[in-house]
Amino acid sequence: MRPQALFPLFAPTTSLPGVGPRIAALLEHIAGPKVVDLLWHLPTGLIDRRFAPKIAEAPEGSMATLRVSVERHHPPPPNRPRLPYKVRCSDETGTIDLVFFNARADYLKKSLPVGEVRLVSGKVEDFNGQPQMTHPDYVVAVEDAESLPRLEPVYGLTAGLTLKVLGKIMGAALARVPALAEWLDPAGVAREGWPSWREAVLALHRPEDHADLAPDRAPRRRLAYDELLASQVALALVRAHHRSLPGQPSGGDGALRAKALAALPYSLTSSQRDAVKDIAVDMAKGERMLRLLQGDVGSGKTVVAFLAMLIAVESGRQAALMAPTEILARQHMATIAPLAEALGLKLAVLTGRDKGKGRRAMIEGLARGDIPLAIGTHALFQEDVEFRDLALAVIDEQHRFGVHERLMLTAKGKGVDVLVMTATPIPRTLQLAAYGDMDVSRLTEKPAGRKPIDTRTIPIDRLEEVTAAVARALERGAKIYWVCPLVEESEAVDLAAATERHAALARRFGERVGLVHGRMKGTAKDAVMAGFAEGGIDILVATTVIEVGVDVPAATVMVVEQAERFGLAQLHQLRGRIGRSDKPSTCLLVYRGPLGETARSRLSILRETDDGFRIAEEDLRLRGSGEVLGTRQSGFPDFRLADLGRHGDLLAPARDDARLLLERDPSLATERGQAIRTLLYLFERDVAIRYLRSG
Repeated sequence: MRPQALFPLFAPTTSLPGVGPRIAALLEHIAGPKVVDLLWHLPTGLIDRRFAPKIAEAPEGSMATLRVSVERHHPPPPNRPRLPYKVRCSDETGTIDLVFFNARADYLKKSLPVGEVRLVSGKVEDFNGQPQMTHPDYVVAVEDAESLPRLEPVYGLTAGLTLKVLGKIMGAALARVPALAEWLDPAGVAREGWPSWREAVLALHRPEDHADLAPDRAPRRRLAYDELLASQVALALVRAHHRSLPGQPSGGDGALRAKALAALPYSLTSSQRDAVKDIAVDMAKGERMLRLLQGDVGSGKTVVAFLAMLIAVESGRQAALMAPTEILARQHMATIAPLAEALGLKLAVLTGRDKGKGRRAMIEGLARGDIPLAIGTHALFQEDVEFRDLALAVIDEQHRFGVHERLMLTAKGKGVDVLVMTATPIPRTLQLAAYGDMDVSRLTEKPAGRKPIDTRTIPIDRLEEVTAAVARALERGAKIYWVCPLVEESEAVDLAAATERHAALARRFGERVGLVHGRMKGTAKDAVMAGFAEGGIDILVATTVIEVGVDVPAATVMVVEQAERFGLAQLHQLRGRIGRSDKPSTCLLVYRGPLGETARSRLSILRETDDGFRIAEEDLRLRGSGEVLGTRQSGFPDFRLADLGRHGDLLAPARDDARLLLERDPSLATERGQAIRTLLYLFERDVAIRYLRSG
């Protein structure tokens, strides 16, 4: 149960004064639905209102707090209501106009009564030689001077939420921050010079100067370490639980694997052979396998997974491969089905779309054990799906799933071995953060015969040249991807961009242009993809739904529009959709200038290299961990305070601390152990608590 001390933090934001349903919805959009989410919504800047000059001494463009007498009001004439409402104020050195647009006269007369003295704070501007302040941020009576913040943190906002309103709400949230028992080792805290957890939270939201906002300041590093420690303890508990469960050895005589290798039209690369060997050793042991197979785009992970699945079948048991989307599941199917057929093995494919008699027959076949191999989406772990004896679960693009879903699939058998695959090369730091002490195999070579991809950057004002190049490629018989940018805030905008581009290209190339996007129904999407793979569609306009796993060897040109808006790893994934045959391929990154420094670095790295691991390290350096996978996915730790690009050095100590802690106190029963439980609840890693070993 969540400790009582945390109840006020895990209450909904509507429990704070002044937060009704409308404001709560805005807070949820920027931070989350709970009070604790506001604590993790850190300031991005600081407004310093301490500068309090006389009017004549206030430089143009400065942020100033002035003490002024209100002289007179100048409302706009009744026939010209769009003109500004001006209030002339003065001090002993000169006059200043306070300027308001669309203002309510009664409100201004009340807050700025003629003859009274007021403190006004805002930006000083010059208009035709006369100082003015448009819409002052604060207007307060002298006796209420305390209510005017001298240092005001700036937060990320959303339409309908002002800094003043959010500042008040933040004040109420910070008043709830409790003093909690220390969960860190006191010697470590003293060595680093870190404040307590409560002091760190308050310091981050009440910076004294701009330098206090830097990620390397003690309060931020303290909280980053807390978050990393919570994550590492949770990972260690889940791993310990996984390893404490008895496995079932799957040996196999190698006969099916030998036949499959003979049926392949190519030989395995050396890293594929090593990975298969590692997996075979793991599966033959009495404890459960938990291995991560990392392979760059096109490095042949599916074949390694299939050979691993054959080890289970050789042992008289079953194997299942789960993919996050239907497109991906069918893609694996296309690779595996011909091999399974050559070996005389039955294969079931289960997705959300499969209904009726066919689905029932597949489910019965899996339950009886007649069907040894299954490929599917989330549909694989639905209640009515049972296996006679599931030995191996292969999970593709693990970061698209939560731990919960992985556990649901492995619960379909006894002592199920787990092989997790990802085509997103993960930097070492991130690998530690996400996959803890999972064993790792890396596929580092590309299959033989693949040619390097010619990558070029082109400004958007040369789009006509790009279209002409596409026309030439079509004449050569090429197929072309044209990817439109993804705007997370608005699916409608994405859709409009993709639909417009599709319409423009269709005017020139007719029915040879297809469109696929996230809002399409699965059947419609599959039909377009099939048309692109084998039919009359030669140009596929898409949002990033084509990012992972789509395999069309005839596609040799990739156009990415507004490439500066994509992450490095994401661009690398997209580029990996081409260059899947022995024909030369070209990737055109079309950008809208002027480019910022990060965007320029990103595009030049892509031109220089196609090594996914180097690209992933650079992406982490440029953008921080939260964005490295292109999207924030459920199964990947979503850090709110730790930025692995800046705080990566804290990860190894946090991991060692977690390991040592659980060796000494596996059930978190000591005083520090109890404090660590609070930490797990605080960072919502409490699902791991149920894996605590008793005693």
